[in-house]
Amino acid sequence: MRVCFLLLFLIGCLVPASAQVNRSAQRSGGDGSIRGIVLLPDGSPVKEPVKITLKVLKGDQSITYTDRDGRFQFRNVIAGDYSLEVEADRSRDRFEITSERITVRIDTPNFITLTLKEKVNPQAVKREKTVSVAMLDQKVPPAAKHEFEKATQLARAGKLEESIAALQRAIAIYPDYLMALNDLGAQLLEAGRLDEALTTLKRATQIDTNSFNPQLNLGIVLIRKKMFVEAQAALEHALSAEPSSPAAHLYAGMAASGANDATRAEREFKTAHDLGGSSFAVALLYLARLDVKLGHKQEAIEALQLYLREEPSGPNTAVAKKMLADLQTK
Repeated sequence: MRVCFLLLFLIGCLVPASAQVNRSAQRSGGDGSIRGIVLLPDGSPVKEPVKITLKVLKGDQSITYTDRDGRFQFRNVIAGDYSLEVEADRSRDRFEITSERITVRIDTPNFITLTLKEKVNPQAVKREKTVSVAMLDQKVPPAAKHEFEKATQLARAGKLEESIAALQRAIAIYPDYLMALNDLGAQLLEAGRLDEALTTLKRATQIDTNSFNPQLNLGIVLIRKKMFVEAQAALEHALSAEPSSPAAHLYAGMAASGANDATRAEREFKTAHDLGGSSFAVALLYLARLDVKLGHKQEAIEALQLYLREEPSGPNTAVAKKMLADLQTK
């Protein structure tokens, strides 16, 4: 976990991860159902929402997301042959998009287990950009490295508190362990322990002010604590290290918006989307909200319409549709 992206959490009004979308594609009159579970490569259930697309061979499709236990369900499915496509939206750099064939029969429940497949060396390209020289040059004692590797495996298995404890042991052995400090800060952030995350990530940025990941994660924590001016400073450091990072631009936009710098916020949201494309369509939602706040109705409508074209059945689609409908009826 080198970078903690909490894009969906910060929207503030999301549909539950298990809510199904594009229900019209689940044709009425079906008597079958498909239930299943998505597992990590180590056999543990996924904890983050994973996108499941049910595809008819002729091209029709329906989409749902896994719940916190990695489970999903499609109801009212008519008999026929389908494929299930699994995509980990938030971890697409780590996992491949996989698919499985399934045959649905009338009045027959179907249960399927889907396992994510890791990409070969998924961090290779990213590390060239985001791992600082200080991280690579550190002479980490073997015992600290062992605890760090254990923490990584625990995190992948969804055992967050155990992973945090392992990272704390690694840092106790080697207090300047930059990777461990970054990952600990990110995991404390994920656990909602914001004050501890803030202290940890500040330590990391003091060791190396030019390290991208700690500065980005520090910015995210400061946004969560509504310390927007301080967040802007951290994200400036992150952007200096990685000016082409769409995530850094997205969070810089959030910080600027919180600090009432609308001009900067608008520029950062647009840049995040320009750099990240449809993977960062969420930037359009923030842009639309900013436009609403500024009274730019037509600009907000255009941003929402573009979002819905790029993300027609994502977890925030209902939010975007409601915003658009409210704007169009005023």
